[in-house]
Amino acid sequence: MHSNPTAESPASAPELQKKQILVVDDHPIFRHGLADLIQSQPDLVVCGHADSAPTALEQMRRLKPDMAILDVSLRGTNGIELVKLMKAEVPRLPILVLSVHDESLYALRALKAGALGYIMKAEAGQHVIAGIRRVLEGKIFVSPKFSEQLIFKAIHSIETGDGSPVDQLSDRELEVLELLGKGHNTRSVARLLNLSVKTIETHRAHIKEKLGFKDASEMVRFAIDWVSQQEPS
Repeated sequence: MHSNPTAESPASAPELQKKQILVVDDHPIFRHGLADLIQSQPDLVVCGHADSAPTALEQMRRLKPDMAILDVSLRGTNGIELVKLMKAEVPRLPILVLSVHDESLYALRALKAGALGYIMKAEAGQHVIAGIRRVLEGKIFVSPKFSEQLIFKAIHSIETGDGSPVDQLSDRELEVLELLGKGHNTRSVARLLNLSVKTIETHRAHIKEKLGFKDASEMVRFAIDWVSQQEPS
């Protein structure tokens, strides 16, 4: 199902013939490391960097890349929301999502939003070039261990019409719920997502209201249980 990471690629390609990649990530060290990895390929080149949704959209309009690589966790606009914004403007733009989050939490949402691939950052070194090549071909790329689970989940949701209670949460609210379930408090979540404490408190209030919890402790207990159920077996 997946491209071979060591597949043959052109020995050399003029700069204009190389596939132009836009990299969007708000962690400079990771962003530049990813760019170096891409630049090491003879047929790929990083045409631009962005660390936020507004910058990414401006770069996309100006540079007209062949594909974009996005992180889920961005300041302000969530990465999956950015996928939707980009696809609304350039429907044919191939997008690959990278994330620290386990695929069981966000891969299906990313694909539904219009991305063609999802790779966990912990596996990016092994899989990102294969993922880029596959997405550039217009094909879907997720890790081999997750592909069957993802397909089963998608089919099951369509057939039964019944999903998880968290399906009604926004992408950002889901991100907050996951971090709460991993033991982070409001201030810690705010720091990790580069958002204000007040914004996280608003997200917490929305989660509590949407899922019908009586109080914050009930919500946190649910979050902990829910995160433990998402862990890959």
